[in-house]
Amino acid sequence: MSDAGEPQRDREARGIAATRLLQIALPAIVLALAIAGWHLAVRLNDIPPYVLPGPGLVLRTLIADWPVLSGSLLTTLWTTLEGFVAAAIGGIALAILFNQSRWLEFALLPYAIILQVTPVIAIAPLLLIYLPQDTAVIACAFIVAFFPVLANTTLGLSSVDRNLAGLFRLYGASRLQTLLRLKLPAALPYILGGLRIAGGLSLIGAVVAEIAAGSAGAGSGLAYRIAESSYRLNIPRMFAALLLLSLAGIVIYGLLALVSHLALRRWHESALGKDN
Repeated sequence: MSDAGEPQRDREARGIAATRLLQIALPAIVLALAIAGWHLAVRLNDIPPYVLPGPGLVLRTLIADWPVLSGSLLTTLWTTLEGFVAAAIGGIALAILFNQSRWLEFALLPYAIILQVTPVIAIAPLLLIYLPQDTAVIACAFIVAFFPVLANTTLGLSSVDRNLAGLFRLYGASRLQTLLRLKLPAALPYILGGLRIAGGLSLIGAVVAEIAAGSAGAGSGLAYRIAESSYRLNIPRMFAALLLLSLAGIVIYGLLALVSHLALRRWHESALGKDN
């Protein structure tokens, strides 16, 4: 039987399944080719491990040093989580205050922008001087992740349909009712988008602060292990720690993207297109 006689729904389902398969297969193929090229470059050029270790050596080092690296990974992830939660709460709360008071937005937004554009690598040493080490590392993760949440939430709260806002005013809705039943639901896609960005940035902020703390002779996170390995020319361990950091960033983004999809899939166009 020809494809023309098949139901349209079956053809669409097969097309969606093929697209999803390609989304998984193509990155896997690219990764396999990159690893193969890396392995061949090391073997053919006889590159010593202290310059560039091969992927097999990195994997063996990851397994052998797992007791040390896993503890450092948990330390970095916990710092990232604390900075991310602080940035999410602070960014959303301040955006709501900005939406309710234009004067407050005019007064504080420029300082939030200044905090965002100041390189965190320049702030981290100062924070390590004035704050306890753990607090300073969390503060760096917060500073880097805070502004995307604030900016996206502020944009979402300001992008409510004017006709709906007028309807709420027509029926005498209070400011709190308008916020809870109109503005926050309408801003949810923007908020979730800001949180996806903030998740990776909080990891970057934690890594930068850990490197600064490591240069001061203290630290236990993955970034400290990377700096320590470079000082000792233990390059395979450095690559293993870098691999764990990359995987941690991918997992963080994937989890936040999943949360966003589950929250929006039944009503927002950005998620509806993935299921239909």
